[in-house]
Amino acid sequence: MRSPKFRPLGVALIAVLAFSVAGCARNRNKSDLPYVARDVSTLYNAAKARLNQGQYKQAALLFDEVERQHPYSIWARRAQLMSAFAYYLDHDYTNAIQSAQQFISVHPGNRDAPYAYYLVALSYYEQISDVTRDQKITQQALDALGELTRRYPDSRYASDARLKIDLVRDHLAGKEMEIGRFYERRGQWLAATLRFRKVVDDFQTTTHTPEALERLTETYLALGVPEEARKSAAVLGVNYPGSDWYQRAYKLTNEHPPVATAPVARGQQTIPIGTPGTPQTTPSMPGTGTASSPKDQSSAAPTPTSPSGKTN
Repeated sequence: MRSPKFRPLGVALIAVLAFSVAGCARNRNKSDLPYVARDVSTLYNAAKARLNQGQYKQAALLFDEVERQHPYSIWARRAQLMSAFAYYLDHDYTNAIQSAQQFISVHPGNRDAPYAYYLVALSYYEQISDVTRDQKITQQALDALGELTRRYPDSRYASDARLKIDLVRDHLAGKEMEIGRFYERRGQWLAATLRFRKVVDDFQTTTHTPEALERLTETYLALGVPEEARKSAAVLGVNYPGSDWYQRAYKLTNEHPPVATAPVARGQQTIPIGTPGTPQTTPSMPGTGTASSPKDQSSAAPTPTSPSGKTN
């Protein structure tokens, strides 16, 4: 009869072997197909056939195999770019970006380099999420599109890239507005003002600018700076005179008219003597050599009274 004391050891050994196999499976390369030596034309045509049949994943792996088996062939360069395109069609944007960027790093002066930059930008663009979520991918899309238009402004892809840049900028402005409205609902006026100001300064050609100017009118009034509120409303009226946002800003400024204050004569005390935090003596004017005391300025300030109403 077999002794049971060796059973735990056997179970542990099986677990270790299973873990090792799983680790090897995780570390396999994305293009690990069974290696079968084939000529370059056979591999490339097979990959192209899979692409035409809509089998984008298999096509991408076969294009990678072209590069692996025939790295110095002129078809390897073409296969690398076609692999990025197949991954893009398969919605595998991470591998599409990786393959396209590898093509750019190895063949920066190739005539197909603009298309590789375009694939990178499209792969980021397709991953843009709604404004309630983090917009890191959106910023990466904007950077990639800008890189394409800067490097190849006259390429066939530049016009579409410029259109997408406008859409991406509008999306980023929408994110700033979302955060600004959140702060405004919570009564955090300064934080909201900074967000709306960013839209006006950095995204002024987007569709969110009229609302941002109207929101600035609201937050400036809440902060107690009506002059800035009127400036925002004036800019809104000049650039978007027929918009509903201007009507709202105009109504707000009329509800909070400027308050006229009497002019202060030169040398007049603007803070009454005795106000907490004010000095008890005032410095002398240049050339007098002496400082005046509060008693000397009794005519310019009210006489303090005690809580009972009697003068001190």
